[in-house]
Amino acid sequence: MDRNRTRLIGLLWCLILGSFWGRRIEREILIFFFFALGACLGSFINVVIYRLPRGESIVSPPSHCPACGYILSWWDNIPIISYLILGGRCRKCGHAISFRYVLVELLASLLLVFCYLKFGFGVHLFWSAVLALSLLAVFFIDLDHQVIPDVIDLPGVVVGLLLSYWTVGVVSSVLGLLLGGGGFFLLGLIAGRILKREALGGGDVKLMAMIGSFLGPQGVLITTFLGSLVGAVVGLVWLRLSGRDRYAPIPFGPFLVLGAYTALFWGKEVLLWYLRLGMA
Repeated sequence: MDRNRTRLIGLLWCLILGSFWGRRIEREILIFFFFALGACLGSFINVVIYRLPRGESIVSPPSHCPACGYILSWWDNIPIISYLILGGRCRKCGHAISFRYVLVELLASLLLVFCYLKFGFGVHLFWSAVLALSLLAVFFIDLDHQVIPDVIDLPGVVVGLLLSYWTVGVVSSVLGLLLGGGGFFLLGLIAGRILKREALGGGDVKLMAMIGSFLGPQGVLITTFLGSLVGAVVGLVWLRLSGRDRYAPIPFGPFLVLGAYTALFWGKEVLLWYLRLGMA
């Protein structure tokens, strides 16, 4: 079995076992465990981010230097630590390694720890971790290539529906799927006719379907509102500073991801704040 595939299977088992059996372990130890597990999963997410848009296998060949092809030994592939020891360079050729790799590993670690602190143990921890880490891969792939691979969001829809019985509820998951996917599909059609060009990519539609299957209609509304708001502000600032045409394509996926993170971790608080604002 390929080394990357073996590592992925082992990490998934660690995530599952940690989600359900961690009640018996001290809180501080668990925070360290989920941080370390998140870094390892982040290392694999780096592989996904780099290889998936290029049409390469994510399990073979083993991790290697993109400049000289040097196959990394296990001690060169320890998340975060190896980067710091090697000074951000390949051991063999000295080629600079992007800080992005460490950033993704750190973000994955923090996301997994936050999932544990927010949702505790059980199905909700596994459910939130799957969504959070999938969104992390989507964020950077869409940012770099303006594409959201089906291999992430379509299986994500299925997982969201399967876990909905224990999380948001089956009905809420189905409604979220229809509202997120169907709503964005119709919005894309209408905007495309008005603007005479593609307004929303198919990847954004399927991403919202996945988010809806996990978070339900309320999550879709929060994600859409915040993603659109932040995307509009950042887009206008970027266009003004760069001097590019107003029709220059800007990936929408990263902003939807930020909105989905808000809905996942602070959805109830956002709704309560909005309701209080409306009654004021």
